[in-house]
Amino acid sequence: MNQATALRTGATIAATIYTGVLVALGLYPSEFRYLFAYVPSVVGYGVLAFDKWAWHWPGIHRLTGRPWVAGTWRVVLSPSPDSHIPEGGNRGPITTYMTIEQTFWSLHAMLRTAESTSHSSNATLKAPENSSTCEIGFVYENRPRVEHQHRSPRHEGACRIAVTGLSPKVASGHYYTSRFTAGDMDFTFLDRSTDYGTFAEAQDADPQHPSA
Repeated sequence: MNQATALRTGATIAATIYTGVLVALGLYPSEFRYLFAYVPSVVGYGVLAFDKWAWHWPGIHRLTGRPWVAGTWRVVLSPSPDSHIPEGGNRGPITTYMTIEQTFWSLHAMLRTAESTSHSSNATLKAPENSSTCEIGFVYENRPRVEHQHRSPRHEGACRIAVTGLSPKVASGHYYTSRFTAGDMDFTFLDRSTDYGTFAEAQDADPQHPSA
């Protein structure tokens, strides 16, 4: 369990137990003198609501200053000429789709290609003070489909992405892998959905793809 999940779970459990105890003792918030006894419960549920939703609401979002990047992105990978790409491999450009799940305290990404899926195992978001540009970093594990593993084995990698503004629609970055490949990444935002289950499903939702 990561730190963000632990925080949300702890706040929810603590607020629920505290509320249950108050009700069991007969201290109902309808009685004004007991109203303030429920403040810790409200704070606990408030932390949960802020982490999942409220931080990017209009007005609050400007105060938090954190870019909202959740959703599905088209990502074009352009491997560098020096990349050690095995024979028969794709030398690019390669169209992929990245789905990002985000709360205020957590970030998770999944990148899908026609041949593999990558899951982030660690993510960082750094926003320098008084700067509109933020840097997102991912460490990930790539798992190719079995039919491609003879030339494209499982591997690890990392990427860094620069985004500008609170609700960016484009971004750029670069990636490195343990297979001695590297390259550039160009991002275009598609929509806020994180429900696409496969590469083909995300591709069908892409307005630039012929089937969309």
